[in-house]
Amino acid sequence: MQIAVFSAKAHDRHFLDAANARSGHVLHYLEARLDRHTAALAAGREAVSIFVNDRADASALAALADGGVRLVTLRSASYNHVDLATARALGLTVTHVPNYSPHAVAEHTIALLLALVRRIPHAYSRVREGNFAIDGLMGFDLHGKTVALIGMGKIGVIVGRILLGFGMRVLAYDPRPSPEALARGVEFGRLESVLAEADVVSLHCPLLPNTRHLINRTTLGWMKRGAVLINTSRGGLIDARAIADALETGRLGALGLDVYEDEAPLLYDDQSGRGLRDESLARLITFPNVLVTGHQGFFTQEALTAIAAGTIAALDAFGTERPYPHTLTAPGASSGRVPPPAPHGSASSFPLEKASREKAVAAAAG
Repeated sequence: MQIAVFSAKAHDRHFLDAANARSGHVLHYLEARLDRHTAALAAGREAVSIFVNDRADASALAALADGGVRLVTLRSASYNHVDLATARALGLTVTHVPNYSPHAVAEHTIALLLALVRRIPHAYSRVREGNFAIDGLMGFDLHGKTVALIGMGKIGVIVGRILLGFGMRVLAYDPRPSPEALARGVEFGRLESVLAEADVVSLHCPLLPNTRHLINRTTLGWMKRGAVLINTSRGGLIDARAIADALETGRLGALGLDVYEDEAPLLYDDQSGRGLRDESLARLITFPNVLVTGHQGFFTQEALTAIAAGTIAALDAFGTERPYPHTLTAPGASSGRVPPPAPHGSASSFPLEKASREKAVAAAAG
């Protein structure tokens, strides 16, 4: 098969070429991101491979279909950047790569948390300048503290397991409590109650209409003053302006982000010579108690190997007309078909309790 690989970086080439060695597909690597303007670059190809910062909206998908594309393979578990309804209507098959390495994101979550509570970035900068003073670097023990995990899919369960090992009390909110987490001693509760008790809050839920800006002025008010917030899930879960105000007043003690709501124009490019034009992000990174990484939680050898293998497996299955287990749309599907259920905790429905949802939505609207 002939495949156009959008948003291709050197690491994509390395891992996809290795995975493709036996299959022999022809991979055409494009640095451009997919959108309605660049979709024409895939003309004459049977398939495209896209990443999280590509935009497969209705216009882009229509242009792909007009150019002969029949398969859209996602090098990600998430698919909120793809208009699945339009893909179905156009007869495009869409696949994704779920569960490529939940350990990668879970361990990055812990790295951000430890770096923040022990002031590692500040200590590193001081020592490089020959300053070994420890004034202002006091942290706190995680042992004996309480963490609230919002979303207990595979990543959330692994984070909980690690933090239980640290001696933390682990609370969680998820509409479908994980049997494994319950067996390990994780306590499930209502959103408002787990936020109110937590010294640390970590987000591991999907981005859906009813979870957008889940952390807003109202839900921040439910949290302990000085709590630490970590987000390695989806940037849109957080209202950036509300978070910046909470940092400024001291309501929020520290913030660790690997994702940001408007990250797409910034991701995976060197922006150092252009200046940061996003005012909300520019404000956030001025705070000394904020640590931001550039959506690298997934970026491990194991995860990239699994992503590449899943991508090539989807191409192999499509080319030989075999079923592929991680297919989101398929030719002949009715327009009312919904994607198959995602793994536990990242399903297409993540309802808040009625009262909590109404409060959060009202706050976000205000």
